[in-house]
Amino acid sequence: MLDLAYIRNHLSEVKFKIEAKGLPFDESDFLDRDTKRRELLTRVEQLKNQKNQLAREIGQLKRQGNDAEKELSASKRLGEEIELIEEETVRLDQEFQSLLLTLPNLYDDSVPVGQDEKDNRYVRSFGSPEPFSFTPRPHWDLGELCGGLDFNRAAKLTGARFVVYKGHLAALERALISFMLEVHVREHGYTEIIPPYIVNEESLIGTGNLPKFKDDLFKLEGYPYYLIPTAEVPLTNLHRDETFNGEELPVKYVAASPCFRSEAGSHGRDVRGIIRQHQFHKVELLQFVHPKHSMDALEELTGHAERILQLLELPYRVMLLCSRDMSFSSAKTYDLEVWMPERSKYVEISSCSNFADFQARRARVRYKDGQDKGFVHTQNGSGLAVGRTLAAILENYQQADGRIRIPDVLRKYFAGVEFIQ
Repeated sequence: MLDLAYIRNHLSEVKFKIEAKGLPFDESDFLDRDTKRRELLTRVEQLKNQKNQLAREIGQLKRQGNDAEKELSASKRLGEEIELIEEETVRLDQEFQSLLLTLPNLYDDSVPVGQDEKDNRYVRSFGSPEPFSFTPRPHWDLGELCGGLDFNRAAKLTGARFVVYKGHLAALERALISFMLEVHVREHGYTEIIPPYIVNEESLIGTGNLPKFKDDLFKLEGYPYYLIPTAEVPLTNLHRDETFNGEELPVKYVAASPCFRSEAGSHGRDVRGIIRQHQFHKVELLQFVHPKHSMDALEELTGHAERILQLLELPYRVMLLCSRDMSFSSAKTYDLEVWMPERSKYVEISSCSNFADFQARRARVRYKDGQDKGFVHTQNGSGLAVGRTLAAILENYQQADGRIRIPDVLRKYFAGVEFIQ
C-alpha cells in the first residue's frame, strides 16, 4: 500500500508512475474521495467539541438548579447528527481503503520506463550456451523418453497443466530442493521455514495478491482460505502486525513449498512441458530489512539466486525489468533467465524484487530502532523455481542418445550416478 501522505504531496508523480505500470489512475476521483472523507472527519470533531461544551453547560445548569431541557435537546440532536456522519465516514473510509489496495507500488527511479519485455535492460550474464552436435530435444520429450514425466496420467488424475514425476526425475526434483535449501541456509544465512500451504485472505492482502489478482488464486470451496501461489505469502505474513527491534534486522527466511496458480492471464503460453503449471515447487527467499539497506539487500538476494545457477553451471542472464513488465507490488525487479536450448532463448527462472515498504504497510510490519522507526522493506525472490530448473537441466545436460548427465553438485544425491538413462 502506498503512503497516503506521499500520494497527496506527489500526485503528478504517482499518476505518471502508476500509468507507466499500465494501470489507470483517476486523479480527480482520488482527490474528491480524499477531500470528502477528510471534511467529514473534521465535521465530526467539530460536532463532538460542541457536544462536549453542551455537556459542561448542562452540568453547570443542573448544579445551579436551573432548567437544562433546551440544552439536552440540542445535545441529543448533535448526537444523532454525529452518529449519521460517523456511519457515512465509515462507509467512505472503507471505499477509500479499497481504492488504496488497488493502487500498485511505485517503481524506483532506477527502473527503465517501458511497455513490455523488449524494453527490459540487460545487466549481466553467466556462461555461454554450449553448441550441440545434434538437434536438442525439448524437456518434455526428454522427460517422457526416460519415463520420468507423465503428462497423460496427470491429465487423467486432474487435468491439463499437471505432471506426474517418476523415478529418477522425481529424485532430481527432490535433490534440487535439498540442494537449494542447503546453499541458502549454509552459505547465505537464511533460516529455513516450513509454512502452511493454505492461507487466509488477510495474508494475501498483505502481499498484494488480493484484491487485484483473485482470479489467479485457488480458493477452497466452503472455507475462507486459499492455496498459496508462492511461499512469499506466508513468509511475509509471519510478522504481520509485529514490530522488529532494529538490531534484529535483517531477518532472512527460505522456504520450499508447492505453489498453486490458475494462470488466468497466461493466454495459452507454454502449454507444453513444465514451464507453466498449475502446481509446482519453488524455493523462496525473503528478507525483512531496514529501509537504508533496501537496494543493497536486493542486490544481495539476487546474487543468492544466481549462485544456484552458477553451481549448476547453467547459462543465464540478468535483466532489469521495465515499468510495465514489473509486478503489481514491486518497486524494482531483476529477472534471472536461464538458457533453454530447444527454444534457443532465455526463459525466466527467478524474479528478485524489492517491494520497499509497500507490503509492510499492507501487513503492518514495522521496526523501531531508538528514535528511528517506520515500516520495514521486504525483498523477495525465487531461489529457484524447481520445475523450471529441472527443465533447464534436462535440456542443457542432454546427450545425443537421450541420456541426461547429472550436474556435478547433485551427484551426491544419486550415489555418484552420472547419467539418468
